[in-house]
Amino acid sequence: MTSVPPAAPPASVTLARSPALAPLLARGALLSPAKRPRPDAAFPRTRLVLPSLRVDPARLAAYERVCGFPVTGATGKGALPLTYPHVLGFPAAMRLMSGRDFPLPLLGLVHTSLEITRHRTVPAAGTHGLSVHVEGLAPHPRGTEATVVTVLRSPGGDTVWESRSTYLARHRTSEPPSEPPSGPPSGRSVPRVPRPEEDPATARPLPVVDAWLLGKDTGRRYGAASGDRNPIHLHPLTARLFGFPRAIAHGMWTVARCLAAHGAPEAVTVRADFRAPVLLPGTVTFGARDGRFELRGPGERLHLTGEVRPV
Repeated sequence: MTSVPPAAPPASVTLARSPALAPLLARGALLSPAKRPRPDAAFPRTRLVLPSLRVDPARLAAYERVCGFPVTGATGKGALPLTYPHVLGFPAAMRLMSGRDFPLPLLGLVHTSLEITRHRTVPAAGTHGLSVHVEGLAPHPRGTEATVVTVLRSPGGDTVWESRSTYLARHRTSEPPSEPPSGPPSGRSVPRVPRPEEDPATARPLPVVDAWLLGKDTGRRYGAASGDRNPIHLHPLTARLFGFPRAIAHGMWTVARCLAAHGAPEAVTVRADFRAPVLLPGTVTFGARDGRFELRGPGERLHLTGEVRPV
């Protein structure tokens, strides 16, 4: 039997500053029509590194306000919200996903799942080391899925926070439709066996904890705080260009809002699966029980499922 040698680790490229998002979104949109996604395609083997990243207190405070976290960013003290390192790493992730060597088209790419492990709380002040790389591609019943890994390190080099996000490019595939739309990402660090009641097709709604009325400016407010100004989130007219009747909320806003309401221990793993877009304006209900949480819309339409587990 011939053994397969392990893949070479990604080559590191150091960035002096976090990339600007707008040009990357434009580049990704222009290159999208020429891309032909498939799970065995080559993908960028580069790890982008920001060795001395600092948090902008004003932007952090705006993020905390729009997501419902306690506002400590304006003081420059306290800890980062559990989801905020994703915001810090998103421009570097977009630099990778908007490049010519990334095989999935940026237009139409769907964020399907997120797994975060926080080893300890991360202070808002000081410098942080951050890296982002594409871990791999995998077949999905609806197309091809890419896993993007973000790691935040302390000044001493210890990993304090890490995440895996999966992004789906829909296309024709021979894969049988046996997995849910947000199937498990490749290379997950924490194995998980789904329980029968977690199947969104059969599960009963979790007990409702709160209901939220979302304004039509939710996407614009989150976009200003996070830097993610994707046009599908900003205005009904631009959202209609991509097939949505109205603007939709950012998926990362939905999970951040749920975690702000749910809470989490210092050392924790969070898994979230994005099920359906949230139209703006609108009303949603937040449900939770035994570490699990969900977001539902009218008619009990399931938008998001998640789980919080101490580690």
